[in-house]
Amino acid sequence: MNHFFHECPVSVAVWRSLSTLNSLQETNLDFEQWLTKILVLHPQPLYKLFCYALWAIWGDRNARVHDKTKRSGQEIASFVLSYLEELEGVKNNKPKTAKEVKKWKHPPGQLIKINFNGAFDEHNQQSASGIVARNSEGLVLLSCTKLHHRVPSTFAAEALACRKATRIGLDMQGKEIIIEGYSLSIIKKCNVKGGDKSKIGAYIHDIHQLKSKSSNLKFEYTPRSGNGLAHILAKESLRRKEEFYPVESVPIYAENRGKNDIEREPD
Repeated sequence: MNHFFHECPVSVAVWRSLSTLNSLQETNLDFEQWLTKILVLHPQPLYKLFCYALWAIWGDRNARVHDKTKRSGQEIASFVLSYLEELEGVKNNKPKTAKEVKKWKHPPGQLIKINFNGAFDEHNQQSASGIVARNSEGLVLLSCTKLHHRVPSTFAAEALACRKATRIGLDMQGKEIIIEGYSLSIIKKCNVKGGDKSKIGAYIHDIHQLKSKSSNLKFEYTPRSGNGLAHILAKESLRRKEEFYPVESVPIYAENRGKNDIEREPD
């Protein structure tokens, strides 16, 4: 354990990349003493970051052994920071009371809103993308699902769903499009220019390439409660192991949610 988490070159690179934790490597303590010191003497934000880093290092080790894949220390560190950012985003945007639960919001004017969601099966490394496009009246213009294989993480599942939604938005030539999802980190990455060095960087690059072809695409965050229809589509598609692409409708199992979303929130 001491070598694996403390002295292994990949682990050392992780701690070096997480500059906040770099000083914790300057110790001659064995692993148990080192771990105890960090958890007892350091503030919660620091040892939370430390624990997630340990978890990510261990997960990378398993991927190297079982899947023959590997990441650099920098990539693992980037994953840890993105994961924490995602958790903090969910925490900060979580409704505090039932009264604060937000429904899906109708897009204004002639805009079209495309909601996306990615459902993930960690055991089988599969995901399903759920996509639904609606107009200002809340009427479904199209909905679809797509299955993906060899998907490494929840983040990748959300990125794949966002990429699918972006392609659909691009196909709606001349329309003003809002692409909406509740993965805060994915939405942020879509709105920030420049390369993304995380493990989902390739997907984000694809999204930016698609986005560059049109000035009519806009990415926005919505709470989970405002993304219910896309969530149902993704979840059921993954469970049933089936894809679909109906026009102006949704599958029977999602009809009730679609009808509820048509009702506008009070001003």
